[in-house]
Amino acid sequence: MVIEFTATFITREGKAKVLPIYCSAHSDEPRKNVYDGLKFLWEHGFSKGYLSIPHPLFYSDYFQGTFYRGVQGRNLYQYIREKNFKEIELVLPKAAAWFAKLHNLSTQNARNFNEENSRIETVIPGIRHILYDIKKMYPNYLNVFKEIFTTVNEKEKFFLNSTKQRWLVHGDAHPENIIKMSERKIAIIDFTDLCLSDFARDLGTFLQQLEFMCSRKFPEKGYSEKVKNIFLESYKLDAKIEIDSKTKERIDNYYYWTAMRTATFFMIKDNPEPQRAYPIIKRVAQELNIK
Repeated sequence: MVIEFTATFITREGKAKVLPIYCSAHSDEPRKNVYDGLKFLWEHGFSKGYLSIPHPLFYSDYFQGTFYRGVQGRNLYQYIREKNFKEIELVLPKAAAWFAKLHNLSTQNARNFNEENSRIETVIPGIRHILYDIKKMYPNYLNVFKEIFTTVNEKEKFFLNSTKQRWLVHGDAHPENIIKMSERKIAIIDFTDLCLSDFARDLGTFLQQLEFMCSRKFPEKGYSEKVKNIFLESYKLDAKIEIDSKTKERIDNYYYWTAMRTATFFMIKDNPEPQRAYPIIKRVAQELNIK
């Protein structure tokens, strides 16, 4: 649960200033990791400049909640819904710069703020839980789900076991978490899933969600590809990296994983819409050569 408090303060000049104060809390999961992650980022460059985050205030043991000053603006998905091409294409390079800044942060003094979220295998709700629900509700799809999730999981494990290097990743990169605050400033919100993992995860996740949200509003495939390219090319420039074939394979792996999570959502939510999931599953299976 996230609760917003509209708080009015009187400045030294006697003027009223309205600020959004938020609390992120959970009945059985302490949200201290959110506070710790925000605090770490706030102290490592995200408290200044044009790439920002919510301002962490304090963590309450009593409420098991993190309190923070929110950011004000409009999210990228709102511009997608409005088919505001100009704003979409202005926000994307800034979003890419934000993720490049996060991934370039030194992790020497960073702890894993959400260890369970660091791997495909253990990200809530977890592969076992997903397969249990699919077996119960859609038994005909169990085998393809099992093969796809096994494939993407093994590919991630192979890479993470091959290196000790880890990057800070947002863990839930999608257009609704990208907030345009002003013409020059953007912020990213929702840090529940901040963790140490492979930076390719944020890229694959964001590209899939960007494509999925755009394809609903812009049926022409060309525009989805255009905006994905804007984001990725901007990221490469800001991160000062080239994306070779092996990195591209990792990005694609997280793209497929995110697509399957989207399909899972449509199939097991309270009012299921499996017809929206089937084309996603078919495409991922084809891309991975799974029958």
